[in-house]
Amino acid sequence: MDHTGHVLAQRQVADQSNEIPAFKPLLDTIDLTDTVITADALHTQHAHGAYLRERGAHYIAQVKANHPGLFDRVRHLPWREITLDHHERTRAHHRTEIRRLKTTAFAHLDYPDARQALQVVCWRKDFTTGKLTIERVYLITSLPPGVATGAQLAAWIRGHWKIENLLHHVRDRTFREDDSKIHIGRLPRIMASLRNLAIGVHRQGDHTNIAAALRHTARDCRRPLTALGLTG
Repeated sequence: MDHTGHVLAQRQVADQSNEIPAFKPLLDTIDLTDTVITADALHTQHAHGAYLRERGAHYIAQVKANHPGLFDRVRHLPWREITLDHHERTRAHHRTEIRRLKTTAFAHLDYPDARQALQVVCWRKDFTTGKLTIERVYLITSLPPGVATGAQLAAWIRGHWKIENLLHHVRDRTFREDDSKIHIGRLPRIMASLRNLAIGVHRQGDHTNIAAALRHTARDCRRPLTALGLTG
């Protein structure tokens, strides 16, 4: 999925497995040249990093405690002494957020072609409860220093975090995917493809509220055809 909310490819995960074996077969279907790939910490795997670099892509990979050696090395860098690269403040959904990004070059990191380590610190204050939370996130990237600005790196990281709202939340809440009674054979994958198609078509039409877009098209049988470019 790109960071605008369009699903570019999908692959069904085998029963009693996880997403890791599906990573390469999924991306084999896409031209990755000169792209920047972001993924959850589950995919911060040496084999995945090497694969992306072989395909001509760069990566921004989150590092968590499921990779303890890598996590400890990045986490214990002298972040207090590193200059701030980007700072932004946003206010929405009854809360204010402050995000600070620091980057540092890293020549000897045990991960394929890793060139920089990143730290993102997020302060979130809920106006309703007054609760303040602070989260520190650590990442690595194959992008050399100077290739992307702090603002660009922050936008790519934030874009990955938005995928939950742009796709998974819509499929769970608007389409009520978890309540589906379709569980046989390839039908779940077909229905997932149709949901992704509907979301992508509406996003191409500049709709940000997919639920409202679905209600709008449902009021006239010609509207879905128009959205698909089948009628004028």
